[in-house]
Amino acid sequence: MKTLTATVRQSGEGEQRWFCGGGLHTLKATEQETGGAFLMFEDRLDVGKVTPLHRHPDADETFYMLEGEILLHVDGEQHTLGAGGIVIMPRGLPHAFKVAAAARMLCLQTPGGGGAFYRHASEPARPGDQPYPVDFDRVRAAAVATGAIEILGPPPF
Repeated sequence: MKTLTATVRQSGEGEQRWFCGGGLHTLKATEQETGGAFLMFEDRLDVGKVTPLHRHPDADETFYMLEGEILLHVDGEQHTLGAGGIVIMPRGLPHAFKVAAAARMLCLQTPGGGGAFYRHASEPARPGDQPYPVDFDRVRAAAVATGAIEILGPPPF
């Protein structure tokens, strides 16, 4: 068994990746660093970014809003979530979101099994890079390849 060590990251630190479904992810804690307990990343989101209706069959997902606002569709109900708000979605619960005001949020998945999906559906961010265009075909392919997410349908907004 591998002995875990402390992970310390300051603001702005962590591997950055352009998610092809929109947004810049900064990895704060990977599954490898947490012994599989969780995955945490900061997500910077532009207005209008939208996700398809989906679910995570093997992980609970939590969003903690740091800035901005999203419209959240959870299990058939619509909610607005702003700075300081939190949503905890048990594994298997259908959800989607749309960014209403430029946002920054922490995303936590427990246990941490979704890292492969996010890596398949992203590209490394380098200084001066512009966001990658949304590529839902790539997101669907990553979902099928990893099984960490199931796409259930188009965005419900």
